[in-house]
Amino acid sequence: GGVYLMVCTARDRVGARYKVQENIERFFTRFVEEGKATVRLREPAVDVCLSKANASNLKNFLSAVRLAHQGTDIGALPLSALVPAKTSEVEKPKTKMIITSRRDYPLTKNFPYSLEHLQASYCKLARIDTRVLCLKKLRKLDLSHNHIKQLPATIGDLSCLQELSLHDNHLESFSGALCNSTLQKSLQFLDLSQNQIKALPIQFCQLRELVHLKLDDNELIRLPFKIGQLDHLRFLSAARNKLPFLPSDFRKLCLEKLDLFGNPFEQPNPLVPSIQLKIPLTLLECAARATLNYRIPYGCHLLPSHLCEDLEVAKTCQCGSACLSSFIQITVTMNLHHVAHTVVLVDNMGGTEAPIICYFCSLDCYSQFLDRYLQSNG
Repeated sequence: GGVYLMVCTARDRVGARYKVQENIERFFTRFVEEGKATVRLREPAVDVCLSKANASNLKNFLSAVRLAHQGTDIGALPLSALVPAKTSEVEKPKTKMIITSRRDYPLTKNFPYSLEHLQASYCKLARIDTRVLCLKKLRKLDLSHNHIKQLPATIGDLSCLQELSLHDNHLESFSGALCNSTLQKSLQFLDLSQNQIKALPIQFCQLRELVHLKLDDNELIRLPFKIGQLDHLRFLSAARNKLPFLPSDFRKLCLEKLDLFGNPFEQPNPLVPSIQLKIPLTLLECAARATLNYRIPYGCHLLPSHLCEDLEVAKTCQCGSACLSSFIQITVTMNLHHVAHTVVLVDNMGGTEAPIICYFCSLDCYSQFLDRYLQSNG
């Protein structure tokens, strides 16, 4: 009962069909004499790109599509007999594009929707092109060596994205919205090295499929608080940052390679604790500890959002109990070989140790630790 446009490729010989009547957004016919044209559809929003066509046949085809769009009766359309294309005449969909200079960056032409791997480096990009964000099949996106300062939340709509490289840009942050997007289920490789990032959001550890994380040459003053939740992480490099110590959760990692060279790690001193313990405990602290220790379900439908956020970043004592804002904090030395098979030296002195934070929920827990520490060092 209608006219449809069938599009077949070498990879998809069954093809897809698109309604034509009142569904054409625009025709691009500037290069029709060279056998090239593009038909932009409204629903779905795709571009049908035609190339290597006979100019006369292409004009007849475009005329038929235009008439069908306008609702012309099928019998009046200038249609020719269908001749199957030879395999050699079918253009394979382009899945990879590498651009390494501003001169080669496409300014007037869309990226092929079939792209799975796009590299656009040394292009002096100040922001991520919105056309890139429409490439729903992208698995690998490399935008290294540009001038990008901010990441749009719509990167999270690239549901197939497995590798994202933003090396050598001007980023100052990584959005929490990205961490809560579909990237949670797809992203495995993330390179944020050589930027200006000082901290990563609490939500960063929701990217639980990460295997390879590069954070070198930033201005990080801390690593994500719940970094131990990244249980698929195997390669971590955060060299040449401003890390004074590692978070307590760092102990939970199981890495193949770790590089923390060139950070200004502080000298740990377990005998000089930071005491933020309030005695007696406040009602809020007691309630928070009970909620976490007894694994009582909670959420924004039960508690104010700020309380939920506080519970998400609660500390864990050496005894396994939780503490919120009332605790004793110290730093102790940890041999990094406890969490990684291969460790790049922390400093030029050949060290493989770094300070890590420890928390205690009470004076009793700290006293027990202190007794063990003094005995082992006595």
